[in-house]
Amino acid sequence: MKVAHVVCTFPPYRGGIGNVVYKYAENLGKLGADITVFTPNYNNRKAFFSGFRLVTLDPLLKYGNGAFLPQLFWRTADFDIVHLHYPFFGGAEPMWLRKIIFSKKTRLFIHYHMDIEKLSFAAKFLSWPSNLIRDSLFNLAEAITCASFDYIQTSQIGDIYEKHKDKFYELPFGVDSERFEPDDNWQIKKNKILFVGSLDKAHDFKGLDILLSAMTLIKNQKLKLVVVGGGDLLYFYRQLAQEIKIDSRVEFVGAVKDELLPNYYNDADLLVLPSVNRHEAFGLVLLEAMSSGIPVVASNLPGVRAVFSDGVEGVLAEANNVSDLAAKIETALADEKKWRSMCQATRNLAISKYSWEKIVIKINDLYQNYSKR
Repeated sequence: MKVAHVVCTFPPYRGGIGNVVYKYAENLGKLGADITVFTPNYNNRKAFFSGFRLVTLDPLLKYGNGAFLPQLFWRTADFDIVHLHYPFFGGAEPMWLRKIIFSKKTRLFIHYHMDIEKLSFAAKFLSWPSNLIRDSLFNLAEAITCASFDYIQTSQIGDIYEKHKDKFYELPFGVDSERFEPDDNWQIKKNKILFVGSLDKAHDFKGLDILLSAMTLIKNQKLKLVVVGGGDLLYFYRQLAQEIKIDSRVEFVGAVKDELLPNYYNDADLLVLPSVNRHEAFGLVLLEAMSSGIPVVASNLPGVRAVFSDGVEGVLAEANNVSDLAAKIETALADEKKWRSMCQATRNLAISKYSWEKIVIKINDLYQNYSKR
């Protein structure tokens, strides 16, 4: 069985969608699946991947993470299943047209990652064709996967979910629990909290500015914020930290190599994901943190709130609320016994529910079931 994954970004770009597809492809390849990933060629992809084929296509038009790839129409012709990762402005349209013309030959799966809001004028123009055919695209798909029903029920395709619940499958993302695991200093406080995320315009919804402002309200002056991530907004956030006079308590380490990332989780007491809107639908960093055995504080957003249990593996905070975020960070760290309990609970949850091996078996079984129809 030949399966194509179509996605707008891919490593070494650090966006969540591309990294999820990378793990799908890598782990499906280990199961013996024949996987090809199609993604735009942004002239910066020099990494090598094993277990699957990566095909980069030159966009006819591109803007941000959108890229018009008409060649997808014929390049995906020989696959048993095409798994489109949505949103992909410029990639969804060729797959829709192919499904319209070759409905019986093309088994179309769609993974709905997130809603798109507050686009620039140029992005709105590029997304217009995709939005126009969106309902038809999802109605034509054989199966629709998503990280959580909690998110999808209130999403921009919530009405499609209500009409076609039989086509929807909940497939949460996974984590490498051997790569991200507690070290010998587990459950020993370091007086550090951690933020991990891309610092570019495409990811300004991550809410780092909210977290920086919250640091001004936290009473423990010894508590330090470590920011892992690079991008065109790094300078802006550094300047903001200086302006609000917390730069001595914030360390911006920039982008780090993948092999070094686990060290930053192991050197933190807590991960904070202060996302501000529905562009955050899950939060892979939550899984990495929990697998490393550290609790999390995250915005109470659909999808995100379904990743862990409030008060068990972490604490939920009101999105866009600086004072509530500061209070929840202090709450998570205040009681030593409770903090240690959350450390253990996070690791247990990561292993029992979110190991990539278990997630990919579910995906592969889904592919096998549809290939027999």
